[in-house]
This record gives sequence, structure tokens and C-alpha cells, in this order.
Amino acid sequence: MQALTLAAYILVWPVISLAVLAVIVTATLRDFRRARSEGREVV
Repeated sequence: MQALTLAAYILVWPVISLAVLAVIVTATLRDFRRARSEGREVV
């Protein structure tokens, strides 16, 4: 049981990291699209 708990703990971090990365990428792409449609630069 302890090995299963440790494995689950180790494997959950990549899932959390992937979710955070997905949120960041989605927000960045939304900002790029909005800036392009308004005719302004992102940076």
C-alpha cells in the first residue's frame, strides 16, 4: 500500500504541471489572438 501511495504521489505532479502549462498556453494564445484582431503588438 505504501508503494502505491508513493507512486500515485509521484505521478500526480506531471498531471498538475500539464494542467498549469495548458492554462498558461491557452491564456497566451488568447492574448495573441486578441492583440492581432485589435491591431496592436503583444510585446
